[in-house]
Amino acid sequence: MVKTGKMWILAAVLACGMALAGPGTALADASADARAQAAEEQEAAPAINLQGWISSCVITADKNNIAVSFSSSGDGTGTDGKVYVFELKPYEEEIGSRKDYIGQAAAGGGGTITAALNRGTSRDRLYSRFVLAAYDGTHFREISEPRYITNPEAVAKNTAEFKDPLTKKGLNIEIDMLSDAFDLGVKHVTTNIAFSQIMGTGIEYEYDGKIYHFNKAVMDAYDKTISALSNKGMTVTAIILNDWNPNTPDLIYPGTQKESTAYYYMFNGATEAGFEQTRAIASFLAEHYSGENSSYGKVSNWIIGNEINCQVWNYMGVTDVASYVRAYQKAFRIFYTAIKSTSANDRVYFSLAYWWGLPYENQDNGLNYKGKDIVDTFNSIANVEGQMDWGLAYHPYPHPLSEPEFWDDRATGLVTDDVNSPVINFANLNVLTDYFCQEAFRAPSGHVRHIILTEQGFTSTSATRGSVPEIQAAAYAYSYYIVDSNPYIDAYTVSRQVDAPAEVNTGLSFGLWECDMNQPNLIVATKRKKIWQVFRDIDKKNATLEASEFAKEIIGIKKWSDVVPNFKWRSLEN
Repeated sequence: MVKTGKMWILAAVLACGMALAGPGTALADASADARAQAAEEQEAAPAINLQGWISSCVITADKNNIAVSFSSSGDGTGTDGKVYVFELKPYEEEIGSRKDYIGQAAAGGGGTITAALNRGTSRDRLYSRFVLAAYDGTHFREISEPRYITNPEAVAKNTAEFKDPLTKKGLNIEIDMLSDAFDLGVKHVTTNIAFSQIMGTGIEYEYDGKIYHFNKAVMDAYDKTISALSNKGMTVTAIILNDWNPNTPDLIYPGTQKESTAYYYMFNGATEAGFEQTRAIASFLAEHYSGENSSYGKVSNWIIGNEINCQVWNYMGVTDVASYVRAYQKAFRIFYTAIKSTSANDRVYFSLAYWWGLPYENQDNGLNYKGKDIVDTFNSIANVEGQMDWGLAYHPYPHPLSEPEFWDDRATGLVTDDVNSPVINFANLNVLTDYFCQEAFRAPSGHVRHIILTEQGFTSTSATRGSVPEIQAAAYAYSYYIVDSNPYIDAYTVSRQVDAPAEVNTGLSFGLWECDMNQPNLIVATKRKKIWQVFRDIDKKNATLEASEFAKEIIGIKKWSDVVPNFKWRSLEN
């Protein structure tokens, strides 16, 4: 009996040693009942002794066609002796009663069929997936897993190489403090782009014959910021967020209810309207920030969602990790395809908090997941449906966040050197990169996937000792050396240029500057902290060791090379 798509994926995930939760109690999928009924009908139908595999699905060298290579095995009993190739839109889960196959071959063999890409038309296949089927005399029945096009970059207009900055030093910048950022020598910056902010009026954008509208005033503000940063040689990372907007309900995963504790919601690639609107937004942003227009600026890194191992940042309702990641990856692939088909060498990431071997905040409630399970499941599904050059944006804060020292975090019992460490942060960061060095997790090209650290910091206000700016600065120096000496991490972005009053009130003072606590609704810098100078000089060959000398006594070391593997500045140490 041929396995259905869901059964095959589940088997693949279980084979990776994943411990899956039971079925979700609120799987917000409008077509779930229909798929269940179809599965029951297929189980009741006579067995088909054919199995199929799609080995590749790529855009051809002429950029106008798709080549689908496949094979099948079995004797064809109960069929007409052929296998057929069907196109499925991302939101389609089955062939159903359709008969519009795009190619065929004799059963038990293989071949390659070529079909028009139809890019830029209402029949655009760039985002589609393809599946093999056999005809039982009544219905076409799927005999393979569906597979997506895996080289959308083949049609990209922008093929410029990715520009790696000279160092890994990054900072989340206050836009009215750009001159300070330039003084600090910042190389990496991030900005959040929320759906509700950019939708509106003033900009008309056509995609496949439909018109979409964007807020010109908001986009002008983003353009001013992003161009100011990228035109100064900074690598800009955009974090795409899907907040609740009653005016665009199709952008929210179907069936999801507004939740008071949720900041952002699962992207919707599961319905036709959700797919089309999400695709248009992704394409608009990718084109707008491709770098073609210097007045708009250039985004080079794209993070789809935030800390997806916690649904407070990506809400869809209680469900198991496999169903959650499947829903997320469907939307992630829309963004990936839009971005890579525009700028071939842009990089696309998903984001995780530091909870790795335990569910987020150690709460196993169907809303929080182990970071390791997210990575394993995402990779397993992509292995079946077509791998991507995806990367990881990770947030290795100290644990707890209220104390800046990470080098004693092992005492919590949550930070170990084991592959299933409950938490991975700066104290055991090599556990993460070692995991990604495994052959099973490498990118299609064979290289270790790109990892960037896009949100982390150290408080200068200890929950137990009060003001500790020297320890904050020492923690930054130590952590930067760890990252700078690890060849598998591309960037390290500190979470705040200036303290935020709301965070300071909870004991978290992550900034390089203190803030004006008399203006609680604004972020107004008042005084530099010790970390400011350390940050400025940490990546300068002629100044780094002098800037970090004070930290050795705080940490209790004689040499950085004693505690930092492959310490980059070892030759300069006394």
